[in-house]
Amino acid sequence: MFKRILSTLLLIGSASANITCAENSTAGAESPLVIAHRGASAYLPEHTLEAKAMAYAMRPDYIEQDLVLSKDNHLIVMHDIYLDSTTNVAEIFPGRAREDGHYYTIDFTLEELKKLRVSEAFSIGEDGPQAKYPHRFPLWKSSFQLSTFEEEIELIQGLNKSLGYKIGIYPEIKKPYFHHWEGKDIATIALQKLKEYGYSDKQQKVFLQCFDAEELQRIKFELMPAMGMDLSLVQLIAATSWGEKLIEIDGIIQNYDYDWMLEPGGMRKITSYADGIGPWYPMLIEVEDGKPRANNIVRRAHRRDLQVHPYTFRADPEKLPEEFDSFNQFLHFAAYQLRVDGIFTDQPDQAVNYLSRPHHRKRRY
Repeated sequence: MFKRILSTLLLIGSASANITCAENSTAGAESPLVIAHRGASAYLPEHTLEAKAMAYAMRPDYIEQDLVLSKDNHLIVMHDIYLDSTTNVAEIFPGRAREDGHYYTIDFTLEELKKLRVSEAFSIGEDGPQAKYPHRFPLWKSSFQLSTFEEEIELIQGLNKSLGYKIGIYPEIKKPYFHHWEGKDIATIALQKLKEYGYSDKQQKVFLQCFDAEELQRIKFELMPAMGMDLSLVQLIAATSWGEKLIEIDGIIQNYDYDWMLEPGGMRKITSYADGIGPWYPMLIEVEDGKPRANNIVRRAHRRDLQVHPYTFRADPEKLPEEFDSFNQFLHFAAYQLRVDGIFTDQPDQAVNYLSRPHHRKRRY
């Protein structure tokens, strides 16, 4: 069944992408990298192999993988450290939730995780599961599974071989602090797996990203030198209020303070251990009289030779910023006013199509 799906998606992607890589009037310049955010996540459940195959068919530059660990130390490709918002874990394994009500991936073996069905992201409301994105793939239709990092790498590398493309991977190590609290070193396991599959230095098409600055520094100065690796690292930037990283100070658990990253001196510190930053796109924009304009974040990053790959560009009507009339206008603003180096998007086909038009800049192949 999966082979039939893949064949169909590749035909769709070849027809819809209509990619033009020729030089044009802006010869020598390049359009931003297109990074498929969790795969073709606007069209199929995020981080499933089917979503990654569909994303591949749309020919982005990179495809993203979020990584968490299972109980038996397999790298599972999923966005959260718990299972309850994308799988039927509560139905298959009732009573396995922790005291906070969440079912954590780290509490299940790979064999157990493979028994779960995956659906579009949802929340539980008074009327049962409610889709996070109501206009996307319907909840609990068809049949999707969780996949391992190995399975996804082999899919992308296999397609690179059979089709002759050079689409890269863009893994994110999710919540290292949590894995350390659980006695697991996810960064080391992820690096070992990357090296096993030939991703050992900056000559390969791979970026490794993380919200954890201290863990990225550990990767840069300790883990990679010990393993003979030198990958491009990207510091993801969150709002402090999100609680993306938790720390313990004097016995009190609190949110890590991300504010320093965008303050004076922050870029200088980041450039000592990373090759780029991944900010939330509103962090790059100022709005005056209802009109968006670039602030100085991208310019400051570029002065430090840091690439800028903001997240997440979505074409869904309810997610399009009100300052823009269309997704294409949003993309144009990012590429030619913000002048970012890459974008994470749930709709890689639309981004590739727009940014690859003859009157735009050359794609990075």
